[in-house]
Amino acid sequence: MSDTQATQVKITLPNELYMHLRSKAEKLGLNMASYIKNLVINDVKDIDIPSFKMSEEREKIALKAIRDYKSGKTRVLKDIDDFLANL
Repeated sequence: MSDTQATQVKITLPNELYMHLRSKAEKLGLNMASYIKNLVINDVKDIDIPSFKMSEEREKIALKAIRDYKSGKTRVLKDIDDFLANL
């Protein structure tokens, strides 16, 4: 699996629906979280992820940041104390 950020979601289900889902998950050898995750993946797999064009101002900022990175003007930030100490 790719190294992506994740968000945890908490849901409340009626008991009858929960029992139905748990039964289906068990039949497939999955825990509840994996079963629900697969339901969501199957539901959205045919949807394109939307992309949005940057404003010209943001694009200029991003391109400058890339140039600064490539020219060595940036540094690795190890922690916030390091950053604040070197302002």
